[in-house]
Amino acid sequence: MLNSISIKEISFSLGFDLCGIAPTDRFSDAPDGFQPKDIYKECKSVIVFAKTIPYSSFSASSFVPYSHLGSVIIQEVDSLTIKFTRQLEKLGIGAIPIPTDDPYEYWEPDRLYGRAILSLRHAGYLAGLGVLGKNTLLINNEYGNMIQLGAILVNIELLGDPIVKYEGCLKDCELCLNSCPMKALDGKTVNQRLCRSHSIYKHEKGYVLKRCNTCRKICPHALGMK
Repeated sequence: MLNSISIKEISFSLGFDLCGIAPTDRFSDAPDGFQPKDIYKECKSVIVFAKTIPYSSFSASSFVPYSHLGSVIIQEVDSLTIKFTRQLEKLGIGAIPIPTDDPYEYWEPDRLYGRAILSLRHAGYLAGLGVLGKNTLLINNEYGNMIQLGAILVNIELLGDPIVKYEGCLKDCELCLNSCPMKALDGKTVNQRLCRSHSIYKHEKGYVLKRCNTCRKICPHALGMK
């Protein structure tokens, strides 16, 4: 019988490190147009999963290793998401894969503000995979913020995981806020215009490099709450 446990077994067999499930009614506070049923009207559950991101690339003096790592991880999660979707369809389940990063439709050019069709960090929180930190990243108790999230919307009801209650950030910690070179963080949101203008660098040859990872790297819980 297909249930939450067997769904997670498929996820882990594919190589994901985390998997949680959120019923669609947990997304009632999401903005109109960005809820699971706005994407897939038959959606009853959201499966959220993640792969860990190697931390060592932070030690490089060049932007290239971290940029390359991010690109490869995104491709890996998207590829595994498609494999996951195929397996679910073979079981007769309607399944809509959500991209782990680009593309998305909503874009405000003046603010350099984009919004994914589904917020994966909020979905991860609602699926019990972690809590949101002051740097706006999802923090898992075992893997910290070094995770790349993905999701699939399915048309079957699955038992949701409990939303976790642990504190992702130390109460008085403001390391990410104070260390952000653009002061783009306020503890709840990120100013995308400020962040993008500094962190995304287009090389003269056309490569897009990510030259800032301060808010992720400096977090005391970057690698988990150990």
